[in-house]
Amino acid sequence: GDLPNARRLLETPSPGVAPTLFAGAATRMAGGIADSVSGCATETLSTLLGAAAMLEPALGGTLLPDSPAALAALAALHTGELALAESVLTRALEGRTGGDLLATRHRLLLGWVAMTAGDLATAAEHRDAVAGRTLEARDELFFATLDLGLARRASDLVGLQRSWNRAYQASMRYQTDLFSLLPLGELAIAAARTGAFAKLAPQLERAHGLLSRLGEPPLWTVSLVWHELHAAITLEDAEAAKAHLATLTTHAHCGRHPRALATAAQCWLAVLSGTFAPDPIAAAAAELHDLDLRWDAARLAGQAAIRTSDRKAMVQLLEAARQFQGTAARRDQGTTEPAAAGTGLAALSERELEVARLVVEGLTYKQAGSKLFISGKTVEHHMARIRGKLGAADRRELLATLRELLSRPDAP
Repeated sequence: GDLPNARRLLETPSPGVAPTLFAGAATRMAGGIADSVSGCATETLSTLLGAAAMLEPALGGTLLPDSPAALAALAALHTGELALAESVLTRALEGRTGGDLLATRHRLLLGWVAMTAGDLATAAEHRDAVAGRTLEARDELFFATLDLGLARRASDLVGLQRSWNRAYQASMRYQTDLFSLLPLGELAIAAARTGAFAKLAPQLERAHGLLSRLGEPPLWTVSLVWHELHAAITLEDAEAAKAHLATLTTHAHCGRHPRALATAAQCWLAVLSGTFAPDPIAAAAAELHDLDLRWDAARLAGQAAIRTSDRKAMVQLLEAARQFQGTAARRDQGTTEPAAAGTGLAALSERELEVARLVVEGLTYKQAGSKLFISGKTVEHHMARIRGKLGAADRRELLATLRELLSRPDAP
């Protein structure tokens, strides 16, 4: 958090240091990090990507505390440039930048990129590729919070509780810095879900103390506050949510990504208040989707759909949520809306349709199982598969989607 001394060190010549490719790239990398806490940091990402490109041919087995590819990827994750993050990490992994030690870091960050983009299957593959290894503190934090984030996005409450314990312990063993704010944000939402938010308060205070000393740099502040907004929503803390919205709005001028998050945050508060129009919600969700934040886009549209009493608006938002989730069939030009809905149900098996109808009628899993001569656990598995096929973010959205689809005249 000592930016003046960091800049002084960067500006002080280093006597006896040969002007090698490594030294030049390291200086460029350090300059990029220093610039990342200055204003809107519009040149940070290109600087760090340039440093990573300079070192790619020369660092196959060189030991490094961190790689320029990892730092560039973190900056890209914080600015919504997920394709750039994936590209630089893939090159680093293929080129073995930093050797085996940093291969794990690059793999975990690729998992984070995939999870942020809503590609949960790929994220799980990256997580599983390093599972079972002995991890140093930083990698353990990113592994545990990746596992935590996947459990949260799958609405796996048992997995969430199990992952929370490991992730919280990992966070206690690692000192909060700029490069650990994404895991901290994921921890904040999970802590709100598991009733452990108070335990995380000291770490969040340290993070905001660091950001305050650096002048609240938008690049590092926005993502953490976006996560804290969702923690406040989970806790039903309206005052905290409004404060987080105000912070996001302050930084909205710094580019498309912070502006999209600020707009989406405003829409979230409108949705939770119950007074909203569908078009602004759909537009905000579409902007998130265009920034590759597909899971966030689908969740915003889906939660708005189940909170509106306007049937037409519900249909519009549910269809948007399915498209953002990437599971709905692409609609040919001129295809009517009922046909698109029929395509959604067509993805279900005959048994899944039977299960869906019974659950929508209000039967418990055990009662539905008795009627179909299967166990309640089997009904639960069927519902999980149905949810995946329809792209619903949670059970409430799934039931709303099924009610809407099954009520249509062309429903099978």
